[in-house]
Amino acid sequence: MSDKPISEIVKDPEWQKTREKMLGMWKDRPNWCLSQIRHYIGNIHSCDIDKLRITMNYLVSSGFRTGVISSIKNPPIAKLRAEISAELKKRKYS
Repeated sequence: MSDKPISEIVKDPEWQKTREKMLGMWKDRPNWCLSQIRHYIGNIHSCDIDKLRITMNYLVSSGFRTGVISSIKNPPIAKLRAEISAELKKRKYS
């Protein structure tokens, strides 16, 4: 498990570009936003752990917690979060 603080790893330029592209898009294009995240991650089983941590941090941020971006209305969001969570647990105990 990476021991870098999340405040440092989210500065990744590739993530910042991805995040910027999604700003204001979740309401009208949630599936497109999910595809942007999946593209950023790449293969979930072999990507860098920092990408998983960044993405999980994003998917549990206030926009998702408060329901502004709803995983109830869009089950693929919850599915992606579950996939990332499972992969992080797998790596932690490997």
